[in-house]
Amino acid sequence: MTVDELAVRVGLPGSTIRMYQTKGVLHPPRRQGRVAFYDASHVERLTLVQRLQSRGFSLPAIAELVKAREQGASVAQVLGVGDEEGPDDWVRVRVRDIRRLVPMGDVRPRLLVRALQLGLLRWRRGWPHTRRWALEAGGRLAGLNVPCDDVLDSFEKLRRATDGIAADFVEVFERRLWPALADGAAEDDQLDRMRALLVELTYTAETAVVGTLRESIRDAAEEFARRHRLVPNDDFRPAWVEEPVPIAEHVVRTEEDELPDEPTIQRFLDRGDEQDEPVR
Repeated sequence: MTVDELAVRVGLPGSTIRMYQTKGVLHPPRRQGRVAFYDASHVERLTLVQRLQSRGFSLPAIAELVKAREQGASVAQVLGVGDEEGPDDWVRVRVRDIRRLVPMGDVRPRLLVRALQLGLLRWRRGWPHTRRWALEAGGRLAGLNVPCDDVLDSFEKLRRATDGIAADFVEVFERRLWPALADGAAEDDQLDRMRALLVELTYTAETAVVGTLRESIRDAAEEFARRHRLVPNDDFRPAWVEEPVPIAEHVVRTEEDELPDEPTIQRFLDRGDEQDEPVR
């Protein structure tokens, strides 16, 4: 297509198409002499530009998105929740690292193949790479002589669980936060607003997941101790149980934990924080 044919196809003036090229949101056409020819990729790009503009993204923001994607960046990297320096960055795994990660010294290619299939490893330029947190966690587990197959089994289960958690939080973003972004389509900083919301949601999700995991581990440890008779019987009551608990951090789960009904909870809410007497 010539620029005039492209303009008719996408419903834009030819001057706008040339401006998009100048701004870096549209890749150059193929030239034959003095004539520029456009193809389906230009139609697709212009459709994307129009869609993003309708949702409040400025041309500089669109150019940033387009350039990052052309350079192979993920959406997470563009939005600031990707491969930052720190525990999430990718590091090269050397042979000595692998031998340290395999407690029994049985380094087999199938282990690396499975790690690659699970996404725990990536192969780049002839070297395996992994996230820094994975390398450090693997080193700790190796120090405990946990077999690699058990580690990979656990990671596979964990990834399924975290995929579900991530889907839930993205659904919340799409249902509750994205409409507000769409309503602010006249804003010029739409990419920055979206980036800020996603970063905040990511940190919130991390806090909630880590806190919930700690609670689950505490409960699992309690159950493990009871199953192996590592704690006194349920009828044993130390003296400190009868003493008042000074701060909430010292509250422990006992058989006396209550599950109040809704009227009791409503009385607690209606009372407010003015009284110290418990609600019955």
